[in-house]
Amino acid sequence: MQVGRKSCWRQLQASFFRLLCLIPTGFPVRSVDMQRATDNITIRQGDTAVIRCYVDDKVSKVAWLNRSNIIFAGQDKWSLDPRVDLVTKGQLEYSLRIQKVDVYDEGSYTCSIQTKQQPKTSQVYLIVQVPANIYKVSEDITVNEGSNVTLSCLASGRPDPAITWRLLNPSAEPLDGEEYLDISGIMRNQAGRYECKASNDVATPDVKYVNVVVNYPPTIKKTQSSETQVGRMGMLQCDATAVPTPEFEWYRDDKRLSNAQGINIQILGTTTILMIANVTEEDYGNYTCVASNRLGIQNASLFLYRPGTGRDINGSACVSQSLWLLLVCFACLFFKC
Repeated sequence: MQVGRKSCWRQLQASFFRLLCLIPTGFPVRSVDMQRATDNITIRQGDTAVIRCYVDDKVSKVAWLNRSNIIFAGQDKWSLDPRVDLVTKGQLEYSLRIQKVDVYDEGSYTCSIQTKQQPKTSQVYLIVQVPANIYKVSEDITVNEGSNVTLSCLASGRPDPAITWRLLNPSAEPLDGEEYLDISGIMRNQAGRYECKASNDVATPDVKYVNVVVNYPPTIKKTQSSETQVGRMGMLQCDATAVPTPEFEWYRDDKRLSNAQGINIQILGTTTILMIANVTEEDYGNYTCVASNRLGIQNASLFLYRPGTGRDINGSACVSQSLWLLLVCFACLFFKC
């Protein structure tokens, strides 16, 4: 048997080949140019490839080879790979089927046809594509504002995937970065969810996410003073932004206030409210809201005042503003503006 196979191999070495087309399962048929000796065909990893070879009744011997290795000699299978078999329809087709194609299947495939007149040959180079796969990405991180940050996103695939980054804020515009995204002096508005996408057009892109938290000191962005009559409830409000969430304190002059008779302090996230249940003459005056976290501290002044004292709810001078508006109106009338 071995002698017969060696004899057959020597005959195959002297023969020519003919290969018509390769059909990946589930994909359109691609025909090989009959005038070309070689063609490149691509198939996705995991799909089934059927490499078709057609013969006629004048053929005496046929064989399949991969590179220099015999796969089939006639109906005799030489390959030990269980994924490989023949597809035949009568005596006119001698096709090779490879199931669950992998990257090591890539290479040259040859159908050898020996006729009474002359041998014929043709080849196809099988290219195996692999979908993009992100195999390593940065973990979620927390940094202080002003720090330098580098996010990494490593991916594999054939062909090599392109890697893009986005910060998923309302605009979600692409960022300048590939495998590594460098952010110098990160700011609070650069905190959020970062998207890494790897794509090579073989399949749906692979996507991973990195959450970036940026710590920064408190900033008091809004205060609400109160114009309250004696005997009514006065309410002062202070809003701050900070990461981590700020802690709040209230002061009257140098005295720290706490929940006591007639005073109730509420803290709702980044907002604090000071409520005075029954305002007296002694309660009017200046109050201080203090917001702090481990990165810093900020304070703001608020006012509890009696009606008609010339202050609006934000502590500014209503009388002065009213006089200014009145002067502007007279000027417009005089100059007919």
